[in-house]
Amino acid sequence: MEANRLGPQGFPELKNDTFLRAAWGEDTDYTPVWCMRQAGRYLPEFRETRAAQDFFSTCRSPEACCELTLQALGMEVTMVPGKGPSFPEPLREEQDLEHLRDPATVASELGYVFQAITLTRQQLAGRVPLIGFAGAPWTLMTYMVEGGSSSTMAQAKRWLYQRPQASHQLLRTLTDALVPYLVGQVAAGAQALQLFESHAGHLGPQLFSKFALPYIRDVAKRVKAGLQESGLAPVPMIIFAKDGHFALEELAQAGYEVVGLDWTVAPEKARERVGKTVALQGNLDPCALYASEEEIGRLVRQMLDDFGPQRYIANLGHGLYPDMDPEHVGAFVDAVHRHSRLLRQN
Repeated sequence: MEANRLGPQGFPELKNDTFLRAAWGEDTDYTPVWCMRQAGRYLPEFRETRAAQDFFSTCRSPEACCELTLQALGMEVTMVPGKGPSFPEPLREEQDLEHLRDPATVASELGYVFQAITLTRQQLAGRVPLIGFAGAPWTLMTYMVEGGSSSTMAQAKRWLYQRPQASHQLLRTLTDALVPYLVGQVAAGAQALQLFESHAGHLGPQLFSKFALPYIRDVAKRVKAGLQESGLAPVPMIIFAKDGHFALEELAQAGYEVVGLDWTVAPEKARERVGKTVALQGNLDPCALYASEEEIGRLVRQMLDDFGPQRYIANLGHGLYPDMDPEHVGAFVDAVHRHSRLLRQN
């Protein structure tokens, strides 16, 4: 049967590669679209039926990706309902770094993540590609030092100013952990990878170029090399640095095929700044989904007109919020598909 045709890795053959082609910068018949947010936080039927400890209810958001990586490094993590990951014993002194596990062991600690990716890829049956995720080193560091989320990141930034060498040591350790984790996700079935720098905006240009950008670059370079060494085909990589608009040009040259934008960036200006070297992804204000379906359609048309038809993946400028109406998410997706086809006829 057609549905059971297997691709080269023994996975069901991909029937819809529009997202991957857009990510690689190839022309597409319409604009692909996806939304960030774990199902366990968003879809009501998941919220009602899945136990809080179930893997799938904890591993699809940027926060939970961070949690998994840091747990594997030996940090104790608890999920606080409505708040996200919390670390009862955050890093306070330089010597706390000595208690972290060897980053080389992280991939072996996360075998259940890889199994879940493989299972998901099988169950998708080739309908859409599967995207793997991880938090970037600076974002992971903020959780480790702050003990969870923070409105100022003052403790993590204190490390950057007072303990620059220890900060670099920690960021190198996190990079060393991330590379095999991301390569392992591709080996397990992920067909694209997105790195989240969720807390880029707390840094500003100087700190970002010193403590975030070098590691973002390093992750891309080493993951690509790791895929090659493992005999795996390359996959497109996306960097999403929230509120990192001050570093758009640098991010576009950091080794990723796609740069994700939040909703504070004007699409035409972003396109001017990054040129044609990368695809762009984004960037509707998530709160626009509270608008009427008619208004969502109008906003989508404007967004697509501003980004242009090619080298573009539609998305929200951040994740879905738990109280959003699934019907309005559907209206967003439908509007992208409908209007992007019309754009190509002109």
